[in-house]
Amino acid sequence: MRPRRATAAERVGDVTAKAEGFDQLVEPFRAELLAYCYWMLGSAHDAEDLVQDTYLRAWRAREQYDETRSSLRTWLYRIATNVCLTALEARGRRPLPSGLVAASEPLAPLVPGENLAWLQPLPDSWVESGDPAGTVVERSSLRLAFVAALQYLTARQRGALILRDVLAFSASEAADILGTTVVSVNSSLQRARTRVKEAGGRREHLGEPSTAEQRAWVDRYMKAFEQADVEGLKRLLTDDVIMEMPPMVNWFVGPGNYGTFMEWVFAKAGTDWLLKPVSANNQPGFAAYRRADGGYELHTLQIFTVTTAGISRNSVFQEPEIFASFGLAARLDVQGLADT
Repeated sequence: MRPRRATAAERVGDVTAKAEGFDQLVEPFRAELLAYCYWMLGSAHDAEDLVQDTYLRAWRAREQYDETRSSLRTWLYRIATNVCLTALEARGRRPLPSGLVAASEPLAPLVPGENLAWLQPLPDSWVESGDPAGTVVERSSLRLAFVAALQYLTARQRGALILRDVLAFSASEAADILGTTVVSVNSSLQRARTRVKEAGGRREHLGEPSTAEQRAWVDRYMKAFEQADVEGLKRLLTDDVIMEMPPMVNWFVGPGNYGTFMEWVFAKAGTDWLLKPVSANNQPGFAAYRRADGGYELHTLQIFTVTTAGISRNSVFQEPEIFASFGLAARLDVQGLADT
């Protein structure tokens, strides 16, 4: 007797079950793949889009996966790498102002970087989901300075450095993921290490304050900011502190210049502010809202680098796309609640 053919409903149910099973297998890797695409592209939004593309391609090619040839994780990284390399063919590097032009005077006219794509911060919440990103991804490697240094590398050098030094893949696994040889991976890795060191993006953080201590430094900064206490702000800064403000190309060095600029900010934008703590790239920060029209309007997002000696860098962002990635309300009422 001929076997009974599955009904249409049964076939749909089988496909659905397979889809759900596949999703359960690959979902735990989403956050670490997001971090990987972010390292490669320097854009949180691009990274999110590329992870979606990676998962779509993985779903379409799921029948081709051979667990005897590579682990599921390696297979997913191979797909993500191809997606990233293709994307990078049409994109330039994403610098920060301090890696692009000479330092400015603090009261020089603000100059927007025309037609420049800037490095974006990555919200910590995007990679805090209890999956492999918590252990596979070394959190210090998400720091803005390191991601900015990666922008000086070729696409394949970025891939080699991240896969080998950050994600701890073996040379043979990295070669498989990048579609090249072990010799080529090792050569790219050596060049990448040298270039990143020259760009000031080394990932060693000896003597760095704990996360709680870094937050405490920035909380003190927030208090001084809310009081428009410029001298109080300066006391929290290192001697070589940098402030940069993409999309403006202006940036400057030192507490004196920093204080001069902040005096101008308070004179121009007022001294009534509401600040909301945020965290990005495993660094503390805040969203700054200034008083306007009976409430407060979103002005900047500020991310800090903190050392044992104080705050050494403040990266100030103003792009709407970045605000959206942190879920920041455009306006707050006088109680500090979202003004809808």
